[in-house]
Amino acid sequence: MFSTKGRYALRVMIDLAEQKSDDFIPLKDIAERQEISKKYLEIIAKEMVAGGLITGASGKHGGYKLCKEPSEYSVGEIIELMEGTFAPVACLEAGAPECAKASYCRTLPMWTEFYELEKNFFYGKKLSELID
Repeated sequence: MFSTKGRYALRVMIDLAEQKSDDFIPLKDIAERQEISKKYLEIIAKEMVAGGLITGASGKHGGYKLCKEPSEYSVGEIIELMEGTFAPVACLEAGAPECAKASYCRTLPMWTEFYELEKNFFYGKKLSELID
């Protein structure tokens, strides 16, 4: 299950993409349109900036905007940045040491199949598909 952090980040990305503007969009405007607490969105936006999904500017004409075109973002990268790995078990996480039980684990093939399905589904969806 995905948390509000991941779901709201996706909504912010969709909102920014729908503005079709090179201007920075104030967070308060996004919060109003999305009916999400501005304070909570500040936390989410900060993580999104740090993760390279969006760029921010402060001041009178400040706000946020996408770093690239909506068609260049996968839904998977947005969700994974905010939620963490899609790996359903620790042994499938990137950089995990090889599990000593992998050669005889009866559940590993199932977990691997599920992981690939989920990852391929979300990484196969583009942000632009959600706004078209």
